Amino acid sequence: MDVFRKVFDFFIFSSLYISLCAVLMVYQTTQLLIHEPLSFNLAAFVFFSTMCSYNFHWWLTPSSVKISQRLQWAQRYKGLHLFLYFVGLAGSIFFFFTIKEHWMALAFGAFVTFLYSAPKLPWAFFSDLKKIAVGKTIFLAFVWMYVTTMLPIFVAQKNWQADFTFFSLSRFFLIYAICIIFDYRDREDDKHEGIRSMITYFDEKGINILFYLSILLFAITTIALAAYNYPVYTILILLLPGIITAALYRYAKKNDSDYLYYFTLDGLMMFSGLLMLILKI
Repeated sequence: MDVFRKVFDFFIFSSLYISLCAVLMVYQTTQLLIHEPLSFNLAAFVFFSTMCSYNFHWWLTPSSVKISQRLQWAQRYKGLHLFLYFVGLAGSIFFFFTIKEHWMALAFGAFVTFLYSAPKLPWAFFSDLKKIAVGKTIFLAFVWMYVTTMLPIFVAQKNWQADFTFFSLSRFFLIYAICIIFDYRDREDDKHEGIRSMITYFDEKGINILFYLSILLFAITTIALAAYNYPVYTILILLLPGIITAALYRYAKKNDSDYLYYFTLDGLMMFSGLLMLILKI
């Protein structure tokens, strides 16, 4: 059991899991919107870029106001985070050149991803970004939506369609709702580090309204896909992670379990894509 726990911790805390989540989300985009097989080179680029970004982020994260198993693991294996960062960076660069004809879309994704972790850098120019990071949760949700939804469309060179907009918004609001839960848990850390966000500004009622509004907009934009001949079962599968997120909201606000956050909540982002893969939809 102890060996299993260590392997599971490595899988989750080394960011291999979240990197696979990103790939599954790209897979779902290609199946639903592009109707083409998932490009191996794009999938590999997204996987290694996510690994690079997350290990860089955790390598730069020094401490927490609360006791965190995730952070304790990060401090214990700081060298591993740095190693995985360089592995991710090398993989990102290699696969970037396999699809370099789309360099502008790829470079934009890499740039906005870097900006999220930039305030943790020790130089004044970057640390000053904390003062203007009021929309950091919106920004993070946008980065995830862009990389897993818009980027595959751009790489496939598809003309933008109305259903692409609704699917992108659906994914954005689901991720945003999940990010709100993360930010609620981390609000003391954000205050301690001087990071401004809507979650640190709003009171309990305001945060609840923001969360449920995001879930409502997620539901509306998902159901709107019915107007573009998306099957009912597909829409139900897309709605399922939002329903689970809403059901977990009050519980997650009272529970700081890293497994709940970094396995369950992170996994909800790709859950409908995983169901589509299993059911071969």
